[in-house]
Amino acid sequence: MNWYAIFAIYFLMWVISAFIMLPFGIRTPNETGEVLLKGQADSAPSNFRPAVVVLRATILATILFGLYYANYVQGWVTLDMLPGYRVAR
Repeated sequence: MNWYAIFAIYFLMWVISAFIMLPFGIRTPNETGEVLLKGQADSAPSNFRPAVVVLRATILATILFGLYYANYVQGWVTLDMLPGYRVAR
């Protein structure tokens, strides 16, 4: 696997991980007791912390990529092992 493929796969896993981590730890103004501003949605987050999202996404993406790469090297699960999937040769 070349470096471009490693970077691209890790980047895709990181973006997916960031979207997965976005809703965790978010609180609305109703939950924190803050007063809503005029025009503010009830569901708008009052404590959004992008640095925490980036850190959590990086940790999750690193774990997922590590598992992916270990499977790529060791061959734990291949396409031939998946039921209903036949590799044309």
